[in-house]
Amino acid sequence: MKKRYSKSLSRALCLAALLALGSTLTFAQHQAIGFTKGMPFSEGYIAGNTLYVAGQQGPDSHGKVAGTDITLQTTNAIAAVKKVVEQAGFQMSDIVSVTVYIADLNDVPKMNDVYKKLMPDPKPARATVQVAGLIGGAKIEISAIAVKH
Repeated sequence: MKKRYSKSLSRALCLAALLALGSTLTFAQHQAIGFTKGMPFSEGYIAGNTLYVAGQQGPDSHGKVAGTDITLQTTNAIAAVKKVVEQAGFQMSDIVSVTVYIADLNDVPKMNDVYKKLMPDPKPARATVQVAGLIGGAKIEISAIAVKH
């Protein structure tokens, strides 16, 4: 008798846990940030409590990246990441991972100077990857992942 009751109780608890998990997943937030119809991507995407920020470049006030230096492009790329993060209702301190795509490894020291000033402490995990080229002749592109605490 005890074994049957125990199995029934275990099944009931498992079912309750699955239902609770299912209802949590049903209400999880999924939302595109900065999507423009006809464009091939969103600026960011919220899945649950996680925000994925698409690669952001650092154009000047005229929308051009060509001809601008790495310091300005890094400053503007981080500002673009911040804009997406805040538009999504997150904070820069919620960023847990950053990927920096850079065209010239000689630009890394100047990029790091700007990055250290503009990214809040503690700094998120980061990968820096040299690429053969970036769209529009950009020198840098930054993507990020943020998680609400």
